[in-house]
Amino acid sequence: MSKRKPKTLETRKAAAAAVETALSRQVLQKAVAILEGGGLIAYPTRCLYGLGVDALNADAVRRVYRVKQRSSDKPLSILIPHREDLQRWATGITPGALGLLDRFWPGKVTFVFKARQSLPQELLGGTGRIGVRLPAHSTAQALVKAFGRPLTATSANLSGKPASVCVEDIAPQIIGQLDLVLDAGPLQGGAGSTVVDLTGDGPVVVREGVVSAGEISSAWLDVLR
Repeated sequence: MSKRKPKTLETRKAAAAAVETALSRQVLQKAVAILEGGGLIAYPTRCLYGLGVDALNADAVRRVYRVKQRSSDKPLSILIPHREDLQRWATGITPGALGLLDRFWPGKVTFVFKARQSLPQELLGGTGRIGVRLPAHSTAQALVKAFGRPLTATSANLSGKPASVCVEDIAPQIIGQLDLVLDAGPLQGGAGSTVVDLTGDGPVVVREGVVSAGEISSAWLDVLR
């Protein structure tokens, strides 16, 4: 039996143009239908390609772990459509945390909060916490807004392997299991989002990415003044 090929809706040139002008309604409708049916999409973020499913669908979330060959004790982050949605999925959001959001969203930083019980446990990796990001890339923004629910935000790579700057970088083992590829051409690359835990008294940098630990510390002092 031949492998199912991903259903790329746009050529690279057309997709790149769509990123600049927002995705067409037809493409977004197809993408949303796939997500609503528990499907798996590769989509572009600012630096790297990600894997997106309905983050509220436990079966779809488990599919991401299988496809990535990722240990179930490693949590997945989510993208949200609007900043106001944060309180629906996270608790313990302090004024200081909101100040950091003002400084670094959209994009660049994934903030970790205590998760609400309404989120599937499969997302949390047993931590009780959820990483949340408001996307900056126009395609990711359009996709999550059209869907209206959180999307998983994890890189489109096998666990422990290099992330994907372009669709051609995505491992064949992943490509063969995708329902849709939103191809925006080569991305910026470089460091991914910085991950900052805000579940304690102050920010703790879990992973340093495009924003340095020093910038986070400086911003924190500013918002406390």
